[in-house]
Amino acid sequence: MNEAGPQRLALAVALASATALGDSAARADPVDPSYGRVEGDVTVAPGIGLAAGARGASLVGELRIRYLETAGVFAMYEDGSVVGSPAEPRRSLALGTEVRPLFLARYLQDLELRRAWIDLIVDSLGLDLGAVFAQPAGESFGESPGLQVGLGFGVPLAIRACGPWVGVRAGIRWSEDALTTGRVRGADDRSAYLAVLLVYEQLFMTHAVDVGDRRPE
Repeated sequence: MNEAGPQRLALAVALASATALGDSAARADPVDPSYGRVEGDVTVAPGIGLAAGARGASLVGELRIRYLETAGVFAMYEDGSVVGSPAEPRRSLALGTEVRPLFLARYLQDLELRRAWIDLIVDSLGLDLGAVFAQPAGESFGESPGLQVGLGFGVPLAIRACGPWVGVRAGIRWSEDALTTGRVRGADDRSAYLAVLLVYEQLFMTHAVDVGDRRPE
């Protein structure tokens, strides 16, 4: 009797069982690669912290509103006088847009690693671009707007998108005069900043995507 037949049959059964178990385990995988980020379409994220810049530190507060965790707007206010710092400029207000290009690209292509800390940090990488209104020492606030460009990321203090984060922002600001003439006479014309903030992120379902498809109640 040929013994190869039963051996092949046993191997085929073992492979089929392993495949079935693998598929079952994949279906039963409790890890949500969105970590709650698809439970809403708009994220509201206020934050407060400290910023280090030219000649000193400043108290910084910000508000960010993002759509689908991909793009949105931000406002960032810094004030060195609150902490008694000789920071220059004394005060600044930046208004602009934020783009986080990695989340949807990775999530929709199933490229998330299913390691919450790594995925959330990587997907939080973003670019800021906006106008900045500053108050140099001895001058009035925001006489002429400049340009602010920054990069940032966040570190979640929980394993979900909603909740407390530590936000890190860094960038450069240019005054209008530095942009138009190329002259840089000091920190009021060009300065770098590094900010660390405690941020609370909250998701809301506004149905902005399917608003045209929903029946009026």
